[in-house]
Amino acid sequence: MRPELEAILPRVQKPARYTGGEYGEIIKNKGDVRLRFALCFPDTYEIGMSNLGLRILYGVLNGMDGVWCERVFEPWRDMGEELRKAGIPLYALESGDPVKDFDLIGFSVGYEMSFPGILDMLDLAGIPLKSADRPGLTPIVFAGGACMMNPEPMADFLDLCVVGEGEDADREVTALLMRAKAEGWTKAAFLEAAAQIEGVYVPSLYTPEYLPDGRMKGHVPHGGAPERVRKRIIEDMDSVYFPEHTIVPSTEIVHDRTMLELFRGCIRGCRFCQAGYIYRPVRAKKAETLIRQGIESLRYAGYEEISLTSLSTSDYKELGALCDGLLNWCEPRSVSLSLPSLRADNFSMDLMQRVQKVRKSGLTFAPEAGSQRLRDVINKNVTEEDLLNSCRTAFAGGWNAVKLYFMLGLPTETDEDVLAIADLAQKVWQAWREASPNRSRGVRITVSTSMFIPKPMTPFQWCPQCSMEELIRRQRLLKDAIRNRAITYNWHAQDVSYVEAALAAGDRRLGGVLRRLYEKSGGLQAWEEFFSLEDWLSAFREEGLDPDFYARRERGEEEYLPWDVIDDGVTKAHLLRELHLAREGKVSPDCRQQCLGCGAASLLKGGKCDA
Repeated sequence: MRPELEAILPRVQKPARYTGGEYGEIIKNKGDVRLRFALCFPDTYEIGMSNLGLRILYGVLNGMDGVWCERVFEPWRDMGEELRKAGIPLYALESGDPVKDFDLIGFSVGYEMSFPGILDMLDLAGIPLKSADRPGLTPIVFAGGACMMNPEPMADFLDLCVVGEGEDADREVTALLMRAKAEGWTKAAFLEAAAQIEGVYVPSLYTPEYLPDGRMKGHVPHGGAPERVRKRIIEDMDSVYFPEHTIVPSTEIVHDRTMLELFRGCIRGCRFCQAGYIYRPVRAKKAETLIRQGIESLRYAGYEEISLTSLSTSDYKELGALCDGLLNWCEPRSVSLSLPSLRADNFSMDLMQRVQKVRKSGLTFAPEAGSQRLRDVINKNVTEEDLLNSCRTAFAGGWNAVKLYFMLGLPTETDEDVLAIADLAQKVWQAWREASPNRSRGVRITVSTSMFIPKPMTPFQWCPQCSMEELIRRQRLLKDAIRNRAITYNWHAQDVSYVEAALAAGDRRLGGVLRRLYEKSGGLQAWEEFFSLEDWLSAFREEGLDPDFYARRERGEEEYLPWDVIDDGVTKAHLLRELHLAREGKVSPDCRQQCLGCGAASLLKGGKCDA
């Protein structure tokens, strides 16, 4: 480690975030490397190292001949200040080399509030923020992840965006840049060639046009760029790279366990859920593949817990066989198996008793709405009796804690729907009284609410978010209605959700807002310690923009949306059908019951998903 870093680290929180040297990190001989790739995560080490996608890309890119991929995380505010004082540019963990010396700088972005973090990391690295101010071939700055389904707010800062899954697209971008370096291409020539890669959006090759009232008129492509950029996906999940031999952090992280991805996509059609739409079509791994990968991952890392991850874990067809195969290895070694993302309508007590022989965890369900009317509007396809039966079964089996997640501000929500949340929580408490074999232990029921955020590429993308004042009123209404001391109520900050909604629906004009906000408040905006609503509102005002225009405006069904330049496979006609059904309070079946022709299967060569 460099002496100047050794001098800084004793003065910051959690210095292990910044040292590297973990078991499993990849070190390469620089003499064999033709391209340096900085894989960046615009949040802290603990958050980034808990991201399975980051670990997958790290292994994929380091598997390329001549490429060395290293990790970079956004430093906490204290470390950022120390780096600036000492004149040390942001560096990669593996080599300690400055990020500005890398050829490709790729950001993984799953949360809109991370946008200022990208600017923070570029600034700390000494790299000009705007793409137009970086005329050389390298470094190329790009981003991928869920937020790139609407890349427009970050368009001024990124040279290109990877839309969809990155395993193949990142490799192709990397290979193209190696060729461009070897042949002496200009940056413009590289970007025009990159725009021909499926799943690559080059913002500088699209000119946004606006109507007099501020709405978008469309995107005009040039330089040979396609009219729309089609999302990239992986078809064969059994052959795709999985990080069995991955980095073991030397400090505690958020998800400090082995994570096993069962499938991508979701058979459900919850109308508010962006992930449920943008990760379609459903593609699953075989149980035998998962058992082998899970056991090898545990052997290598030595974790005492393995978590099965996907959007709806209990919808995996071979879940019983998978759990049995893993438990045969895990149980004798006291390794626990956890199943997040369970649904109340297919909760299996037999399965939960088998997987929690080693360690019993709490139960979490997400009814999302308190009344059946509103659950039908959002197409949750879970009934009150589904939830209560699952809770009775769990309480009878010895569980005495349950968490219930809801949203406030959903389209068509009324006060009666809000009060129904309190009523449902009380019925869960009553189910515990009826079913628990040992009531002396008490019960902990936690009700949590977040604010509805209209997200791109969902049926509710046309819907407005309710005002913060109205949300606060509904939170108080719910809080006053919960009188049982066994029920705890937690809620998510509405001011952050308001900004998130504005960014999610943003167009390219928000680049100026992000620049001004960064200059006022810095990065790490997902953390309440550094978030300032007044700074965000001030940044909007200074750019002559109104956040209500993005967050609280109902959009016309014929309106061109900033993300219409991206094709995620799901047709707009399907989203509109679901929106109309929502307004009628009608549900749609899940993909396993009936294919609704959303269009996502067209991304597959065979035209049929694994639902």
